[in-house]
Amino acid sequence: MIFEGQAVKVAVDDAGVATVTLDLVGESVNKFNSLTLKELTEAVDVLKHTADIQGVIFASAKDVFVVGADITEFTTWFKLDDEELADKLRDAHAIFNTISDLPYPTVAAINGIALGGGMELCLACDYRVMADSAKIGLPETQLGIYPGWGGSVRLPRLIGPDNACEWICGGAQKRSADAFKDGAVDAVVPAAKVNDSARHLIQQVLDGKLDYHARREELRAPMVFSPIEKMMIFESVRGVVGAKAGKHYPAPMLAIKTIEKGISQDMEKALDTEIKGFIKLAKGPVAKSLVNLFLSDQQIKKTASKYAKNATPVKQAAVLGAGIMGGGVAYQSASKGTPIIMKDIRPEALELGLSEANKLFNGQVERGRLTADKAFKAMNGIVPALSYGEFEHVDLVVEAVVENVKIKKSVLAEVESKIADDAILTSNTSTISITELAKGLKRPENFCGMHFFNPVHRMPLVEVIRGEKSSDAAIAKTVAYAQAMGKTPVVVNDCPGFLVNRVLFPYFAGFSLMMQEGADFQVVDKTMEKFGWPMGPAYLLDVVGVDTAFHADQVMAEGFPDRMKHEGKNAVDRLFELERFGQKNGKGFYTYEPDRKGKPKKIFNDEINDLLAPVVSSQSELTEEDIIARMMIPLCIETVRCVEENIVASAAEADMGLIYGIGFPPYLGGALHYLDQMGLQAFCDLADKYSHLGKLYEPTAKMRDMAKNNQTYYGA
Repeated sequence: MIFEGQAVKVAVDDAGVATVTLDLVGESVNKFNSLTLKELTEAVDVLKHTADIQGVIFASAKDVFVVGADITEFTTWFKLDDEELADKLRDAHAIFNTISDLPYPTVAAINGIALGGGMELCLACDYRVMADSAKIGLPETQLGIYPGWGGSVRLPRLIGPDNACEWICGGAQKRSADAFKDGAVDAVVPAAKVNDSARHLIQQVLDGKLDYHARREELRAPMVFSPIEKMMIFESVRGVVGAKAGKHYPAPMLAIKTIEKGISQDMEKALDTEIKGFIKLAKGPVAKSLVNLFLSDQQIKKTASKYAKNATPVKQAAVLGAGIMGGGVAYQSASKGTPIIMKDIRPEALELGLSEANKLFNGQVERGRLTADKAFKAMNGIVPALSYGEFEHVDLVVEAVVENVKIKKSVLAEVESKIADDAILTSNTSTISITELAKGLKRPENFCGMHFFNPVHRMPLVEVIRGEKSSDAAIAKTVAYAQAMGKTPVVVNDCPGFLVNRVLFPYFAGFSLMMQEGADFQVVDKTMEKFGWPMGPAYLLDVVGVDTAFHADQVMAEGFPDRMKHEGKNAVDRLFELERFGQKNGKGFYTYEPDRKGKPKKIFNDEINDLLAPVVSSQSELTEEDIIARMMIPLCIETVRCVEENIVASAAEADMGLIYGIGFPPYLGGALHYLDQMGLQAFCDLADKYSHLGKLYEPTAKMRDMAKNNQTYYGA
């Protein structure tokens, strides 16, 4: 051993081949924090001054290679002034440049995940051997930045600028087959043979079969393209990436600009170009929002893990009510390895639920994410049932019947009598009080809410709702099951609508008020989509289901009459009366026809304006700014109320609930981060401009106090 630190060790074998082993003490994964970077610098310096080294392998003692930079440390760099940040980036470049300049071949032995800075270390090596089970990638654009430790310079030279733009702008983790096909790695082998294969590559260099000097020269020199070639590559890439990224996410487009400029420069100038663009992004509001989301996501996952720590795993689950939702829950459970009974009283509903699950499994097979054999085995984990025959062995039940308090109470009481005394009973209600539903149960302590979002297989959030009598054990087991299903659970306290729907319905109320003033719902939809929402409010209501929204609206109005009750009929009431329920029956605000893939295609039909005319009571001229303010103010204030009333425990959980549950624009970082960035005083002033619209537009007393004291929800 010629170097031994807390994160990096270096040993040299009898043949003169050194192995730099990354093994960060006290952590389950390797990451580039200040300690690792410092020790890597020292280790490489020791190598430089050690005689008779024939080659170096960079390896990991953990199941992953390096997951990337330690974000909690790395983001403190963003607060530095431009020159200080540039110096930090130059220091990182110096480490990797030194590795690239070592006077013997270097090989990265990628045994597991290598992301961000971990991937950039691999790119600094001459050769890369990758485990067939590993994944590599540069996901920085997902944080609003781009690779800043040489990745934006080295990857285009290695795999070509078009491929590099796709890797960097998409931010995806690449499997070994794709990495090898694109030329990012030199060999793919089983994980157990990665280090041996790396050693073999060095021997091939020593035997004169591989020329690492020639490779280095090629990768350091500017790339040569004719003006026409260059234009064709980058105009094509810009068109594809620009359409996906949109105007709110500048990192992918600036990455393309940096790559385009850098390929024509020598290595030193290209790295300077990378630094300039990186600083511009790191100082922008989008990076701040997306990094905040990343940290919030980490926080809520840790919180969930604490809840689930002592829970016994769910070995057998059940879902009551088949159909689309039940089928989605059954698919998600079975696909992640927890067998599930799907019960309904109607054979045709069971057929629909099984069909839904089967369709999802087939989709995974078609996309190459699952073998037909594994899909078949997982599908067999779903057992359809018309009776409670096997329910005595069930650990947890998800009730997913119609959103009607009387029917739910009846079904819950019935199933409680069929399951073991320690089994957990949950309801997939979207708005009905868990405390109210528990009133007819003999063991209310074993009952809580487990609210999935549609479509279940796509939406990451599960709200776990604590009723007045829900025990810690019930919450823990439900959280553990949600995690086992691959979901992100957020524990919330009971109230009408819980967190997500309680916040969503004031947003819909803002929309309804504008409709009463003669607003064009297409204009509102386009404005909010332009603002960053995945779909506008009218389209969202059609997707949710106008009938579902109508019933939920009644629950919300009863729960919060001071601000959510409305006089007369609104647009949702009118459509419900006309039985225009949205996508589910082909007509709502829009009409729907199947496209070539069988998915509902949105079509505008003029007749809707006449049908909605009875709910229009006045005419107002609304600017884009008016529309955005009138939609966002009620949503933000209600989110604040949820935190103030301890419905949700933290700003991070509130914001992630909205991001994962209703598609709140990620570039804004969540409702409370949005308020922090705007400034509470500015927000209160804006809300006061719309105070004539009622209590939904009235900031809380605590918000006004915080505004006076320049306080924020994230305390920074």
